[in-house]
Amino acid sequence: MTRKYFGTDGIRGTVGQPPITPDFVLRLAHAVGRVLKRTEDRPTVLIGKDTRISGYMLESALESGFNSAGVDVVLLGPLPTPGVAYLTRAQRASLGVVISASHNAFADNGIKFFSAQGTKLPDAWELAVEAALEEPPVWADSAALGKARRLDDAAGRYIEFCKSTFAHDLTLKGMTIVVDAAHGAAYQVAPKVFHELGAEVIAIGCAPDGLNINRDVGATHPEALIRAVKANHADYGIALDGDADRLQLVDAHGRLFNGDEVLYLMVCERLARGDKVPGAVGTLMTNMAVELALKQQGVDFVRAKVGDRYVLEALEAKGWLLGGEGSGHLLALDKHTTGDGLISALQVLQACVHSGKSMAQLLNGITLFPQVLVNVKLRPGQTWQANPRLDDALRAVEAELGNTGRVLIRPSGTEPLLRVMVEANDLAQANRCAERLAEVVRAG
Repeated sequence: MTRKYFGTDGIRGTVGQPPITPDFVLRLAHAVGRVLKRTEDRPTVLIGKDTRISGYMLESALESGFNSAGVDVVLLGPLPTPGVAYLTRAQRASLGVVISASHNAFADNGIKFFSAQGTKLPDAWELAVEAALEEPPVWADSAALGKARRLDDAAGRYIEFCKSTFAHDLTLKGMTIVVDAAHGAAYQVAPKVFHELGAEVIAIGCAPDGLNINRDVGATHPEALIRAVKANHADYGIALDGDADRLQLVDAHGRLFNGDEVLYLMVCERLARGDKVPGAVGTLMTNMAVELALKQQGVDFVRAKVGDRYVLEALEAKGWLLGGEGSGHLLALDKHTTGDGLISALQVLQACVHSGKSMAQLLNGITLFPQVLVNVKLRPGQTWQANPRLDDALRAVEAELGNTGRVLIRPSGTEPLLRVMVEANDLAQANRCAERLAEVVRAG
């Protein structure tokens, strides 16, 4: 059975269009509730959301759907996705639910779920929910209906959890940090975390109105952060996305650091403390310079498919703790069960405070390889995989690059495009090789 509604990270779409409609979301919650009740008499579900105006509507639909199946609901209000994961585990709830479309604009929204352990749920669970959606509803009778209540101190509990991941003998006193919450789920939480650890905080992107989430701010628009860091002569800038599970970091000079570099710093911080780090997981897009630098530190490195879900799967398979993507999704499984932008930022700041060095100084030995990405439009029915000329060109380019670069060719998951990425020590060489491969694809 293939999944009809669930994508790689829950169910997402444009509000008012199937499946992000109140009637479907009510049915979805009812179906999830029925699946939960197969193994638990009285399940309890936590519901958190970001700041989109549609969150009110979808929250009500979820609450009704769960209650109608005999499931109790605890409403958390606006809270980062990783905060919902944490509280689900801490409250011993049966399930965590997040209403968010992450870095998308306000017109989109989505629903995603966490297990009682605060982890992503397996495909088998999603398939069971989809099967339940095809069955007629079974409404609980009046005496068995679920109840709803609000957890008023949800944000405070999550703030304390984030702070607990920062070394107790260290402080951020003396630092000025710009915090950009993308007008999203962390608008209340993020400034307080850094302030309570001693930093002087300048908040931007912390005034949501239901319509401005991710608009020209946050991790997808780091230009606002760079400007604010320079204008305020801050030491660092931290930008989160709409649900705060990923980040971008900027230093005092306005230099932007990507997730690959943050992953390397997280590994080095643990090595400096004397911890063993057998390996780390990146993706097919992770910069080769980081892979080489990790191996020089004696840390093994493997690549997963693009997507934090696949990074997590690879970490679990290897029994490792650290992984991430260049986009800023980082996983530190010794700190949290899921990707968390705030905790990732704290790990980097901890490395800086502990070493007495800046991010730039800690990354002094690494120069990211230039990456050139060319998108080639595919004609209807064009089968690029069976192109012998492309095979020949690919072998020739790989032979030219040797150990100083690599090639990645992959189809887009959403458009009729083939993405040709070449990474090399030399930008001109990367451009030349990428265009050479793209031209072969265009010629068909």
